[in-house]
Amino acid sequence: MKPFVVKSFFYAVGLMVIALGITLTIASELGSGAWDALNVGLTESIGLTIGTWVMIIGAVLILANAWIAKDKPDLLAVITILLLGRFIDFWTLQVFDNVALSAWWMQFIVLLAGIFILALGVSLYIQPKFSLNPVDGLMIALQKRFGYSITKAKTLTEIFALVLALSLDGPVGIGTIMIIFLIGPSIQFFDGKANTVMNKMIS
Repeated sequence: MKPFVVKSFFYAVGLMVIALGITLTIASELGSGAWDALNVGLTESIGLTIGTWVMIIGAVLILANAWIAKDKPDLLAVITILLLGRFIDFWTLQVFDNVALSAWWMQFIVLLAGIFILALGVSLYIQPKFSLNPVDGLMIALQKRFGYSITKAKTLTEIFALVLALSLDGPVGIGTIMIIFLIGPSIQFFDGKANTVMNKMIS
């Protein structure tokens, strides 16, 4: 029972931290990750909250991933998108709703903080090996179906989201580029430490 409780804790806290990181990158107004920029673009073009679009896009991707991989839909991923969507709306609507950054250096600091917090959250939520965010699931589905490397599959999914985000005038900018180059090494930096902490809590 203890291992499941600890893993569930890492999973839930990781998703909340991811949501905080995403919110900070959006608040910086210097550019968000491609998928986050898409969700913001949809919110500004159509309506609904960013978190709601996270859930809608996630649900579509769950079905698309199953079709691409010729596998059953990962229904447990519904929990992931529901939690992530709710957490994003909490941070964007309850905590940072009226935050406005006037100086470029404040925007830059918030962007960097968002990237590293996002990476920390990812490193926490992947430790239990529960269902992935459907965006990550799309990368895995492409790898399974077409034999792509993780790098190629990830690049294709990011380009796809980026094109859609640009078409909707989503917040694409220098922050988007920084996220592409910094998020991987940052996750790798936190990953081993998160794994060590979780294993110590379980033992």
